[in-house]
Amino acid sequence: MERILTVCQMQKADSFTINTLGTQQDELVFRAGESVASVIKEQFFGGRVLVCVGKGNNGKDGLVIADILSKTHGFSVKLFDSENPDYNLFDKPFDIIVDCLFGVGLNRNIEGKYKEIIDKINAINCYKIACDIPSGINGDNGKVMGVAVKCNMTIAIGEYKVGHFLCDGIDYSGKIILKDIGISVWEDNFIKRIDDRDAKKCFEKPNRNVHKGSFGKTCIIGGSEDFTGSVILSANSLTALKSGVGYTYLLVPKSLFNAYVGKNPECILMTFDEDFSASIDKVLSCDSIAVGMGMGNSELTYKIVCYLLANYSGTLIIDADGLNALSKFGVSVLKDKKCTVILTPHIGEFSRLLGKDKENLTDDLIENAVDFAKEYNVKLLVKSAVSVITDGEEIYLNTTGCSAMAKAGSGDVLAGLIAGTIARNDNQMESLLSAVYMFGKAGEKAQEKGSAFTVTASEIIEQFPSVIKDLQNA
Repeated sequence: MERILTVCQMQKADSFTINTLGTQQDELVFRAGESVASVIKEQFFGGRVLVCVGKGNNGKDGLVIADILSKTHGFSVKLFDSENPDYNLFDKPFDIIVDCLFGVGLNRNIEGKYKEIIDKINAINCYKIACDIPSGINGDNGKVMGVAVKCNMTIAIGEYKVGHFLCDGIDYSGKIILKDIGISVWEDNFIKRIDDRDAKKCFEKPNRNVHKGSFGKTCIIGGSEDFTGSVILSANSLTALKSGVGYTYLLVPKSLFNAYVGKNPECILMTFDEDFSASIDKVLSCDSIAVGMGMGNSELTYKIVCYLLANYSGTLIIDADGLNALSKFGVSVLKDKKCTVILTPHIGEFSRLLGKDKENLTDDLIENAVDFAKEYNVKLLVKSAVSVITDGEEIYLNTTGCSAMAKAGSGDVLAGLIAGTIARNDNQMESLLSAVYMFGKAGEKAQEKGSAFTVTASEIIEQFPSVIKDLQNA
């Protein structure tokens, strides 16, 4: 896994490298500037370059970049100094602008002349590269601080920062390239970024001498007259495209039996009604259960969730209306449970669980997620463009995925994939991370085959076999 640091952690690492290890700050500045210049030389044959510098260390990095590129054949370099600004430079044509105005330590909204400078940079039609982080992006939460430079590429210095990935950071950073300049990180409590090696663990090629009982049992509980498709998508992700589970049970409202019969022939179809306990008891032997997809935000949904919390001893994934019912009727029931619980809210659902508006929630998304997971002793997946996964101790970010996945039904597919992966693996966190990563990769492949506008949830499922093969060969 790759490390992702908060601003405070990065500052501590800088201080340790300088004050304890004895590396001179000027040497680190030179290495940072040299690293950015080296990427520019590798990516471009030459061009007209404007390097925009501020007054801090990020600006000093820019001076090194400008000096190196000005001595490199093929590059014509101009320097814009924000402390002595020559705005006429913005009227000249450039192929590349290098943003070295502010670093990760920025802690206030950008106003005045700096806002004007960034607005002018954004108005120029050319390739924009950030040194460490786009100026104006909060290094801890990725939000735009009044205004920010919209970059095509960011050269992350030393380590990835949280702000590269969360909220606006993922769009403003563009392609992110990490460059090591010898800054030492000695702590191990950093956020981790999931990669192929982590996801591969749950999709290794199985032994030949196995049977369906070797791969566990899962149950999908959901559906309603208003949302008949949700539970089918969840079940499809487990059966038709074989995420690996041995048995799949599909438990739907009795009134909708005819709507579901034959839709998933690989599933064991069962029904429930208002007196649901007998039906639920039949699936309590499953290794995992996913509940809530398309059920409706009703008291019956809440009663079913509560019954599972009190009587089930496997791994319970609560999604969609299961989460909404908890928000509406009482989240405190999570504190008294027999089972391992995984909650999979998107930002809106998580804001309702917490009773906070989205803006305040995303100011400190990771802290809110960790605190909630710790208070209720659950594993939490907060779904967004970049998702946060935590058990209250360890924190992970999943950066796979794309805008094509922002479609109805995608979350239902993911809930089913998580349930199926967990059913055949004793390590719940490992399974959760693998499923989330694989889901994002499948979305990327679906977008490559189609477009961001045309991909459907079912088309994401179609890419599972290809992603699994990629992981097995990684």
